[in-house]
Amino acid sequence: MPQLLMENIMKSYVIGNESIHAVNNASLEVNRGEFISIVGHSGSGKTTLLSIIGGIVKPTSGRVLFEGTDIYSFDSDRLSEYRCETIGFMFQFASLLPMLTVKENLMLPVVFKNGRRAGGADANERKAVELLGMVGLGDKINAYPSQLSGGQQRRVAIARAFMNDAEIILADEPTGDLDEETESDMMRLFKKVNEERRITFIMVTHNTDIAKQTRRQMRMSQGAIATL
Repeated sequence: MPQLLMENIMKSYVIGNESIHAVNNASLEVNRGEFISIVGHSGSGKTTLLSIIGGIVKPTSGRVLFEGTDIYSFDSDRLSEYRCETIGFMFQFASLLPMLTVKENLMLPVVFKNGRRAGGADANERKAVELLGMVGLGDKINAYPSQLSGGQQRRVAIARAFMNDAEIILADEPTGDLDEETESDMMRLFKKVNEERRITFIMVTHNTDIAKQTRRQMRMSQGAIATL
C-alpha cells in the first residue's frame, strides 16, 4: 500500500462566469521514504496541490488517501491532528511570527501536539536548538525574525518543518531565498534526513537543477501532473 495516494484530484474556483481548474484531474502515488520533486511555472497548481495533500485545501472532487484512508473523510479534529502530526510544512514564505524568537518560532508545531506525544518542554527546547544548529543558525536562537536576513528566515522555516517528527515533508520552493552555497547545503540536509529517517519529501520548485537531485521528478502544467 502506498503511503499517499491521490486519485483524480480536481480543485476548481469560480471567478465571475468562468471556472478555473487550479488542479485538473491529478493523480499521484507516493511510497514511504520517497523524495519527489514537482516542477512547473508559477500558477501551474503546485502550491494548491501541496495544500490539498497537507489537509489545508479540500479538493472539489477526488480522494487523498493516507495509508489507505481518505483524509477528507476525517472530522475537523482528526484532520487537524493529521496536519499537526503527520505533515511538516515548508511554505513558500518563511511566515515567522515577529514577536517570537527564532527558538520560539521553531517550537510552535509541538505546542499544538497532544502533550503525551509532544514530549517535555526541555526536550522540545533541546530539539529546537539542535535543528537550528543543523541549518547553521545555532548562534541565532534568541534572535527575532527582524534581526535575520531573508535567507536566514528561510532556514528557520526549514528547521521548523522537522520539529514535529513529520512522516511527510511538503516543501514549497524551500530554497527560493537562499544563495547557491546554502541551497546546496539544505539539499544535502534534505537528502540526509530522507535517507536516514525515511521521511517522505514532496517538493515543488521551478528550478529544474534542484529537481534533478531528487529520485523522481514530475511536471505540473495547467493543473495537470505528469512524470518527466
